[in-house]
Amino acid sequence: MGERARDQIETVEALTGMEQPRDSALYLVVYDGERSRVLDLPDGTEVTVGRSRGATVSFPGDERLSRVHVKLRREGERIAVEDLGSRNGTRVNGHPVSGVVHAAPGDAVDAGSITLLVARRAPRRAAVVEPEQALEECLTAEVFRATRYARPLSLLMMRLDGPPEAIDEALDRIARDIRPMDRLAGYGDREVALVLPETDPAGGAAIGERALALARTAPGVSVSAGLASLPEHGRSPGALIDAARTALRGARRGASTGGLAVARRAEESRDRDRDLEPEAADPRSRQTLQLARRVASAPTTVLLLGETGTGKEVIAELIHRSSPRAGRPFVRLDCASVPPTLLESELFGHERGAFTGADRRKLGYFEAAGGGTILLDEIGELPAPLQAKLLTALERRVVTRLGSTDEIPIDVRVIAATHRDLQEEVAQGRFREDLYYRLAVFTLFVPPLRDRPGDVMPLAIRFARQFATELGQPVPGFTHPARAALEAYDWPGNVRELRNAIERAVVLTPGGIIDLPALPEAVQVRASDPARSEPAASPPVELDGRVPAQLQEMERRAIVAALEACGGNQTQAARRLGISRRSLIYKMERYGLKSPPRSR
Repeated sequence: MGERARDQIETVEALTGMEQPRDSALYLVVYDGERSRVLDLPDGTEVTVGRSRGATVSFPGDERLSRVHVKLRREGERIAVEDLGSRNGTRVNGHPVSGVVHAAPGDAVDAGSITLLVARRAPRRAAVVEPEQALEECLTAEVFRATRYARPLSLLMMRLDGPPEAIDEALDRIARDIRPMDRLAGYGDREVALVLPETDPAGGAAIGERALALARTAPGVSVSAGLASLPEHGRSPGALIDAARTALRGARRGASTGGLAVARRAEESRDRDRDLEPEAADPRSRQTLQLARRVASAPTTVLLLGETGTGKEVIAELIHRSSPRAGRPFVRLDCASVPPTLLESELFGHERGAFTGADRRKLGYFEAAGGGTILLDEIGELPAPLQAKLLTALERRVVTRLGSTDEIPIDVRVIAATHRDLQEEVAQGRFREDLYYRLAVFTLFVPPLRDRPGDVMPLAIRFARQFATELGQPVPGFTHPARAALEAYDWPGNVRELRNAIERAVVLTPGGIIDLPALPEAVQVRASDPARSEPAASPPVELDGRVPAQLQEMERRAIVAALEACGGNQTQAARRLGISRRSLIYKMERYGLKSPPRSR
């Protein structure tokens, strides 16, 4: 592993002479502005931080630190933080420390220019690969941490093929080699994910090559990997996973022996797909695209409404590409994926020193989109205090960075999108009425997939071609039963769910034609409905008779069986059914189901 890829990792045993127990689960990540180090914290361990060389962790050159500035002591599941009479004080999550304050995993301790992040690591277990749910939880936490402290983060997705015992051996070797802060978790049947905190793309590539080399030492194992990094390839857990898996498919296509591929930058991916127009075989879709192109030439603010997964971002990008601003940036901010405390900084930027951790000036999304278009996705999740500031920015066409009083003019076209009913949100007092009318100058509804059945097969064919090309397989066709099932299903997850279903089918059909058994179970169940030739109705919130009772019972039994087989794990049950977790939760609510207790 290259020097650039490996962080300086120190243990409390080396620093204090205390023996480190094997089951230590809490640790500190220490940032000094240039590098990071990891300190494991066995129970009872005491660590001091200061300028003096007598401190456990010493930073002689930091003039903002006192000689012995702060003491941290592990007490069970908490860390006792005590300021030792320092000149500049100590803060936990931005709050000054007076006396002894207890910190928990996820809390940040600031002393001088040093930040210490308290973190938890699951103890090593015989099963070296953690479950998929652990990946979701860990990646969400690491994305928040990396965004909050402007730190690098990478995600490595690997696929291993070979005898099961050889794959286990390969994973054991990888697990023994990874750093204490890294997490290895399963993703589907043959894929694993390696979360790499404090790792930039170059470092991630070095770690990935080493992991591939270790895996190949197991007899009969072939392995490929895809790497994605924050923020280069995505700013949310889902975006990173999608980018890394796309790179993984490219790695598998590029060489029969496998290799490592790095994800394209988001801008490059958009350039690659720029010539692909949204599917518009259905009359409702054609009408939507016609309206989108018509409004594109005007500078009008646009509000896109529609369910999750309908393709609102695709429509927003079409408006940008069809507008006079096409040669300028198109940037997207998901208001639901950024913690509320960071949203203002993301939107408007900040000056150095504006808050703890702001060690440099940062441009906000409005400035980054200068001359172009900004998509404010999930605008309905915007906190009330920011709604007023956004309204001011839209009306006066200026922004003010955090920590500054200077007004910066902006030239940007705003498109907002949400799955919420904003008029209802206004009526309930959760969304400003004046901001709603400022955004809804031109409102465009993107219909759900069940209301545009003519788009299902064109989309399915496009996705099949895309995934088959990435995997280096022949482009498959569809049998008549498979087509009928796809067209009969109501697609509560919309285009996103269809895309996942076709990806699964292509993987299960390495050559030839996609048949009914390759589709998710939920789609197959819908195919058994005698009335499947009729257009699917919108999924009812309550059972009102629009879906045949026999089909309801079949679907309910399939969901119950999947939940029981997966020990109540909704993520695994959704994967087993071939639907998204959100779709599963929707269906469980629809049928009044609760998850059985998880097996231990």
